[in-house]
Amino acid sequence: MNSEQPISILIIDDHPLFRKGLGDLIGMDSTLRLVAEASSGEEGLAKALELRPELILLDLNMKGMDGLATLKALKQTDLESYVVMLTVSNNESDVTDALRLGADGYLLKDMEPESVLEHIQIAASGRLSITESLTELLARALRDDGRPKTPNEAGLTNREEEILNLIATGMSNKQIARELDITEGTIKVHVKHLLKKLNLRTRLEAAVWCTKNNPES
Repeated sequence: MNSEQPISILIIDDHPLFRKGLGDLIGMDSTLRLVAEASSGEEGLAKALELRPELILLDLNMKGMDGLATLKALKQTDLESYVVMLTVSNNESDVTDALRLGADGYLLKDMEPESVLEHIQIAASGRLSITESLTELLARALRDDGRPKTPNEAGLTNREEEILNLIATGMSNKQIARELDITEGTIKVHVKHLLKKLNLRTRLEAAVWCTKNNPES
């Protein structure tokens, strides 16, 4: 991402008033640029493919094609956009379903405006973005008898554990590759292996697992 260019953002939400408020908020930050709004999942998918924004803010509860269906469709395309859920729902199954479908973050609409902008910046940099109050909820959802409790129990290699710890700090694959001086492709392979060993599906789940099970990382 070129740091001199504003981050391009698409809002997909079926509430006009909320889209207006969020658009006004984004307009207050010169590093962000709202490129389009969509009032439905179908419209949002079409605009995402046309405009290829760097970040998509997606509502969960929409008429017709809901947020989860839209997220799934977006993740099945060749888009490189980060997709962050921005919703009123803090229901455990909604959070875990969204993250398992590949959401790059999960934010609640009752956040302070400054916090929304801060989390947008976090997500646009490729780091995991989640409302703080949901971290404990996620940790509870990840407690599973069949899941390893420590990196050693999971059989992680030293390199995999090192990468896991960096994921937990919020680093993207590209940032980790730079930090460890190896290729991004190699990082992706390691991430795939460590997720399988931990019986997890996403980087965000891995970050939460690491925070709760490897506190000294």
